[in-house]
This record gives sequence, C-alpha cells and structure tokens, in this order.
Amino acid sequence: MNDLKLLRSKLSTETIEELYKNLNLLKKELFNLRFQQALGELKNTSRFSLVKKSIARIKTELTKRSNSEEY
Repeated sequence: MNDLKLLRSKLSTETIEELYKNLNLLKKELFNLRFQQALGELKNTSRFSLVKKSIARIKTELTKRSNSEEY
C-alpha cells in the first residue's frame, strides 16, 4: 500500500512528456509480454496485471491534467 502512494506521488510530479514516455515503455513491455506468452516463454504471468494497472494509472493522471487545463 505504501508503494502505491509513492507511485501516485511520483506520477503527480512527472511532466507530461515523461508520462507519455513511460506510457510508451509500458505499452511496449505489455506487447513483449503477450509475445512471450504466445511463444510459451513467459514465467511470471502476474506481470500482466501490474503493467496494465500502471498504464491505467498513467492514463488517469494524463486525463486529470488535461481536464484541469480546460477549466
């Protein structure tokens, strides 16, 4: 739980460019995980949910920032 708070505070301090950079890296990692799973090489399947949740957190932060800029 403490790690989640640290992650959220880290996301809130990153710039939009850094968030997009991290988002692209996580999307590439998710693609690679799917590829490894298709080949039967994937050992740690729990990494899927962690990467997906991290992508969702970054997208949420980006949406929150874009909504706050509109007003």
